[in-house]
Amino acid sequence: MNQENLSQILENLLLIKKQVEETINLINIEPEKSNEILNKFKNIDTSEYFEEDSKIIEGVFNGEIMIGPDSKQYSIPANYISKSKIVEGDKMKLTIKKDGTFVYKQIEQIDRTRLIGTLIKDEINKGFAVLAEGTVYRVQKASVTYYKGEIGDEVVVIVPTNKNSTWVAIENITKPATNLSATETSTILTNKISTPTKETIEPQILNLSSNHITPISLEEII
Repeated sequence: MNQENLSQILENLLLIKKQVEETINLINIEPEKSNEILNKFKNIDTSEYFEEDSKIIEGVFNGEIMIGPDSKQYSIPANYISKSKIVEGDKMKLTIKKDGTFVYKQIEQIDRTRLIGTLIKDEINKGFAVLAEGTVYRVQKASVTYYKGEIGDEVVVIVPTNKNSTWVAIENITKPATNLSATETSTILTNKISTPTKETIEPQILNLSSNHITPISLEEII
């Protein structure tokens, strides 16, 4: 890799850094919006009933928790949300067993689509967000951690088809081809430059009498 290629890589890195910084300034996710999200699902059909010794609660996922009858809120493990790729608006079923165990299950998925965006930092909520098609969406931190995501990574997210959502589910995260730090890039280049080629390596033998290393040929060894 020559100096011109190195300069191009560094230029790309600086461009990514600039885009991320500009994106951070666009974030406007306020804690008060939690109430807006809650109100959005007030009219969704929910129910509560019993099956044998278990209590069943059917509700709707608002991107962070399940909203049940009378707007009661039920926490869902972040890992389950991430692995199941639950999307805001999906119908959920909570089974509360006799021993107090909570078991969640998706029972109806909202129409959904995929978008490609960029992983950015959510300064207000101290987490992550995704910028996709000019809109900033919140994401579960557990999802980012699961895919080992970093700021600036490309993200494929799942959103409701109408895209009228605050939260999205992460389907995958990929690293940009130039997502290397200047130090890493420099190290790679240094290693490539300093590593001797096969043509420059000569077999050597130690001459104990003179304390010098005397090159020998392969024919002499054979």
